[in-house]
Parts: sequence; C-alpha cells; structure tokens
Amino acid sequence: MKVSIRRRALVTNGVLTVLLLGGAGLVYAQLGTDRAAGETAVRTVTASRGSVTASVSASGAVESARARALSFGTSGTVEKIYVKAGDKVAKGDILARLDDTAAQENLAAAKAAYDSAVADGTDTAQLYAAYIKARNAYRQAQRTVAATVIKAPFKGTVIAVNGSVGGQSTGGTGAGGDQAAGGFIELADTTKLRLVGTFTESDAGRLKKGQQATITFDALPGVTATGKVTQIEPVAATSDNVVRYPVTITFTKVPEQVRLGQTATVEVVVGRAENVVTVPSTAVSTSGGQTTVTVLRDGRQVRTPVEVGVQGAALTEIVSGVSEGEQIVPPSTPTGGTGSGPDGRRFGGGFPGGGRR
Repeated sequence: MKVSIRRRALVTNGVLTVLLLGGAGLVYAQLGTDRAAGETAVRTVTASRGSVTASVSASGAVESARARALSFGTSGTVEKIYVKAGDKVAKGDILARLDDTAAQENLAAAKAAYDSAVADGTDTAQLYAAYIKARNAYRQAQRTVAATVIKAPFKGTVIAVNGSVGGQSTGGTGAGGDQAAGGFIELADTTKLRLVGTFTESDAGRLKKGQQATITFDALPGVTATGKVTQIEPVAATSDNVVRYPVTITFTKVPEQVRLGQTATVEVVVGRAENVVTVPSTAVSTSGGQTTVTVLRDGRQVRTPVEVGVQGAALTEIVSGVSEGEQIVPPSTPTGGTGSGPDGRRFGGGFPGGGRR
C-alpha cells in the first residue's frame, strides 16, 4: 500500500515537471517570436509631393551702409562741439567748429588784395598774373574758413565724438572731409543697414546678386529683418584652411529694435522647387559619385539610384528614381519607439511623411 502511494506521487510530480517545462518553452518561444518580429519591423516614410527650399547662412555684425568719419579740413583749436553720440542730425547741420579768428583775418586780407587786383585790371601780362595770384589766394582763404567747420553730409545719427572743446585738430582731407578710419565725428545713417557675412567657398558659389535673405538677431529673439545680396567679394579670405568669401547683405526692412553692432545670422534662399516629389534629406546618401535612397519593395530594402534637384536641410527634391507614394527607409533611430524627423520634430511608432515646407 505504501509503495502504491509513493508510485502515484512520483508519477504526479513527473507530469507536473513536464507541464512546467513545456509551459516555459512555450513562453520562451513566444518571446523569441515577438523579439524577432520587433527586429524585422522597418520604419518607412512615404515619398510625397511638396515644396523644397534650399538656403545657405552666415553670421556677422550689423553696420550702416552709409557711414562717414568726419574731420576738420584745417588745423586749429576746437571752439565748439554742437552734438554728442546718439544725436540725430539733418544734412547741412553744423556739428563742430574751430576757432577761426586767424582764418577770418587771412580771408579779409585776401579779399582786399583780390578787389585791388580786379580794380587794376588785366590789360598787361603783369597785371593779369597779379590778378590770378590774388584770386587764387582769396579762394584758398575761403576754403580754409570753410574747413574750420564740420557739417553733416547727410541725415543720420552721431555714432561717436572723438575730441573735446579746447583740443587741437590736425586737419583732415578737406572741409568737413571724411577719413578712412577714425575722424573727429563719426556719422551713420541708421535707416540704411547692411551685414557682411563670410560664406564658405561652396555656399558662395550658389549666391547671386539680388537673392532674398532673412536676418535674425542673437539679442532679439523673434525679431526678423529682410534683405538681399548686393555684393559678393571676388577675393576670398582663408582662415583655418577654410576658404570664405565676404558677401554684403543690404537690409530692405529694418525693425526698429535693431542697433548697429548687433550680431546677426543671415539666411539666403538659393533654390526653391514647388509641387515636386520629396523625401527627407537624411534618407539621401551619396557615395562614389552616385546618389541613392533605400526603398522598401515587396518587403525588401532596395538601394535605388536617384537624381536629385533642390536639396534643403529638411527635404530633398527627387527628379527621378523614386515615385510619389513609394516607401523610403530612413536611417535607423535608437530603440525606444521615438526619434526625430528631418524637421527636428519628435515622433513615435513611425516616421513622419514628407510634407510641404
């Protein structure tokens, strides 16, 4: 009787063991199947019809497109300064003057000599020579008096005053003349602004005069100005073995918050395509001179040669090789069900299709 009970217990335990092992094997097999299914799932994005914009960018500082460094045209002692930095002036306004006592005395003497020469006439060669000499001396005296005054050559804003009353002026290039650098008074037209950006050799090659530009400012989030390419320097500057070309962007619209010297970034549109087949730019690769994308066809990933048109940061135009509606396999993203689309937006469980930009 005891042997029979022991035998039944052994049989029962054996059956339980088989069931447990079988269940564990089934669970393991199911997990393996799920994992395999997860590993074979392929993210795709649909080649769709939309717009593509290509642009290049550079940074620089805002400066006036019309600025002058003004100096006296003669030497002397500064008698009066009528403006300070930040003042707005009109064309022809007197900005500063020298003590012109000596200049006025010389002018009076030259005027008297000239009047006498005119009265003497020019009947002889000697009288004519005396007349010419007196006339020239009188004109020079007039220029010297005019050179004791600095006048605004255009409407603008005083940027700097580099002198003081009682100081000495060594003279400039003419009456109120401007100098290449420095100057007694610096004047700028703040309604006419520009930015000189340095573009890489490849980017500069895509620029043309008249192209439209968008300008943003580091210190002014949300503020945008518009402009256009007005000059592309023919001579490059090389820094850290990188060839760059200075390009002038002239503002066509100046927000009132913008100030001279502010750091800005300019973006120039160099290509645009409307109503074309597009794929994410990240899905396009070039190797050995051939451009390709990976297309999912009948469950297989096929590397397909394509001809591209306008290439933007987010989207690329496909001229041939891929048709609208085909499934494109983008580069793999980290495991976790989420990633970033070509425009930087987050997505989960798939890849966003191409859209209009």
